[in-house]
Amino acid sequence: MALMEIDALVFDVLGTLVDEPAGLRAGIRHLDPSLDDAGTEPLLLLWQQHIEREQRRILDGDRPYLASDALDREAAGLVAGAAGVDDPAAVAALALSARRLPPWPDTVAGLARLAERFPLLGLSNASRTALLGLNAHAGLRWHQALSAEDARAYKPDPEVYRLAVTVSGLPPERLLMVAAHAWDLRGAQRLGLRTAYVARPVGDPPAASDRFDLYADGLADLADQLDTRHGGKRSARG
Repeated sequence: MALMEIDALVFDVLGTLVDEPAGLRAGIRHLDPSLDDAGTEPLLLLWQQHIEREQRRILDGDRPYLASDALDREAAGLVAGAAGVDDPAAVAALALSARRLPPWPDTVAGLARLAERFPLLGLSNASRTALLGLNAHAGLRWHQALSAEDARAYKPDPEVYRLAVTVSGLPPERLLMVAAHAWDLRGAQRLGLRTAYVARPVGDPPAASDRFDLYADGLADLADQLDTRHGGKRSARG
């Protein structure tokens, strides 16, 4: 099926549209202003490893489902403990830093441009509440934002991608999943979605064996490629 038959775009959020490590670093430094880069990076890694491990345990059925808010609170507790901070208010504030993530420089303008031509859906592992905060803080524009919480799973579980299929009312092959994470695009491919890899400094690069429909340097490049393939503008529906 030609890419000109794509009817809507589905965007990953964390890492693809917002710089998650930058936001978490800011929260960690606020927790302990004396930290330099050498002290901050191990704490950031501790946070990231906890989230990745616990989401995997949930996907594997080794732990009941918990929304991202709860996992963020766990991660914040671990990081604060490692930093020697035991103030509950400081831990709570650190957990909320997962919702205050800066957009990449091209994100807001890129989404606005793409929204002139396609319905845009966000599809994030962030909880509904966290996604609301993320969208507001980063100024993200959507026609609809979907949280993995509605599937009580995490990407790359197929039920999360199925949310976009159900809400859009479109066949999977008419949706283009856009992400900076090859693992995320592989998950979307398994359900039949088309895929576009967008390079980001913190993403998961494609492997030699990956075959995605588009490869872009950023959202402007993605929009240019879609302009070329679709031959002009059209109004978004929804």
